[in-house]
Amino acid sequence: MIPKHARILVVDDEPDVLFALKLLLKSEVREVVTERNPELLLSLLRQQPFDAVLLDMNYRSGQATGNEGFYWLGRILEYNPTTAVILITAYGDVRTAVRALKAGATDFLLKPWHNDQLLQTLAAALQPKPGSKSGGSPKKPAEPAATTALLGESAAMQEVRTIIEKVAPTEANVLLLGENGTGKELVAKSLHEQSRRAARPFVAADVAALSEGLFESELFGHIKGAFTDAQASRVGRFEAATGGTLFLDEIGNIALPQQAKLLTALQNRQVVPVGSNTPVPVDIRLLSATNAPLHALVARGAFRQDLMYRLNTVEIMLPPLRERDDDVQLLAQHFAQVYAARNRQPVPEFSAAALRKLREHPWPGNVRELQHAVERAVILGAGPVLLPADFSFRNPESAVASAAAAPAATVDEQPLPLLEVEKNTIQQAIERHQGNLTKAAKELGLTRTALYRRLDKHDI
Repeated sequence: MIPKHARILVVDDEPDVLFALKLLLKSEVREVVTERNPELLLSLLRQQPFDAVLLDMNYRSGQATGNEGFYWLGRILEYNPTTAVILITAYGDVRTAVRALKAGATDFLLKPWHNDQLLQTLAAALQPKPGSKSGGSPKKPAEPAATTALLGESAAMQEVRTIIEKVAPTEANVLLLGENGTGKELVAKSLHEQSRRAARPFVAADVAALSEGLFESELFGHIKGAFTDAQASRVGRFEAATGGTLFLDEIGNIALPQQAKLLTALQNRQVVPVGSNTPVPVDIRLLSATNAPLHALVARGAFRQDLMYRLNTVEIMLPPLRERDDDVQLLAQHFAQVYAARNRQPVPEFSAAALRKLREHPWPGNVRELQHAVERAVILGAGPVLLPADFSFRNPESAVASAAAAPAATVDEQPLPLLEVEKNTIQQAIERHQGNLTKAAKELGLTRTALYRRLDKHDI
C-alpha cells in the first residue's frame, strides 16, 4: 500500500503522460508534482523533499538510448541517495532494466503501463528499507552534494568559502577557474543555494559538449519545425533558468562564433529561439567555469575579451587537491560513508598506511579522482579496513615523460635539452591532430589542464 503522506515527482516530456499519472496518483498520495523539463528536476528536489521520482528515460526527438534517464538518475542519487527512482520508458529490454537497477534505480517500468502494476511498483519502492524505522515522518533528505566541494579545513578552502559567502547573495556573474575535478559545478550549486534566487531553477549546460548545430537550440530554444527533428517547440537553457541561475561549464572551449552569440544574449538579456524572430526576455544570474587558461586564450585571440569581462565580475580560483593535503582524509572518509550507504555496506575504516598513501598521491584528477578511488576501494576492498593495496593510481603525465625521453641525438647532432624535446613532442602532437587540443592531450596522456600548463610554459 502506498503511504498516504508520500510526495511524488513525475518527470516526462509528454503532457498526456503527466496528466495520466497525476490523475492516477492524486488520490493515493499527499502530493504529486509534474515537470516536463528535466533541467528543473534538481531545483524541485531542493525546494521540497520527494519520496519517489517517476523518471522518463528519453527526452530528445529521435533518440531512444535512455542515456538521459541514466544521467538524471545519477544526479538524483548524488543529491539524495535515499530517494526511490522508478525509470519509465517506451523502449525497454532486459539489458536496459538490469542496467537501470545496477545504476541505482529502485525499479523499471515500460510504457504503456498497467495502472495496478504501477501502483504496486510504487508501493514496493516506498516500503521502509531493511533496518530502517517504519512509520513516522518522511526521511530528511541527505545533505546536498554541493557541500562536498566545500568540505575541508585547509587555508585554501577557507578562503574559497569566505568569497562564496560574500558573493552568493549578490547578482554578480561569477567565473570559476581551476583544474578538472576541483568541484567547480558543486561550488556553482552552493552559490545558487546561498543566493536570493535559491527557490528558482538552477540550470546547467556543458557548452563544450554542444556541437555548432545544437548550440543555439540548446541554449536559446527552438520552435516547432525550425529544423528536421524539431517535432515540438523546446525551451532553451536560458529561458528555463529565468528567475534563477544558469551555469555554463567548460566556457573556455567554445568557438568564436558561439562566443559572439552568447555575448549578444548576455548583453541584450534576451534570446531568440531558432526558427523564430521574436526575442524572449530572460532574467538569469550567470555562473560559468573553465579549466582553460582563459586570460592566455584572450591574449592569443582565441577567446573574446568583451565576453570574458561579462563572465568574470568575480573570479574564484579553486585549489587543486594537492594543495589541500589536510583535506584528503576528511574527503576520503566522507566518500567512504556515501558509497557504503549507497551499496548497503558497513562503513570501512582507513589504515594509517592507506591514509599516508592517499596524502602522498599528487591527485591529477583532484577531488573527482579521490571520489572514484574511494568508491572502488569500498566496493572491492577485502575487509572492514581499507589498506594501501585497495588503492591503485595511474599517472596521466607519464606519457609525456616517456615521449620526452624517446628521441635520441644522431652522431652529428647535439643532444636536445629535455624542455625542448618536450616542447617538440607537444607541437608534433598538436599538428597531428590539426590543432585539436583535446585529442592531442589524450595522445600525450595528459589532462587538458596539464597540456594548457605546458603550452604556457613553452609559449606555444
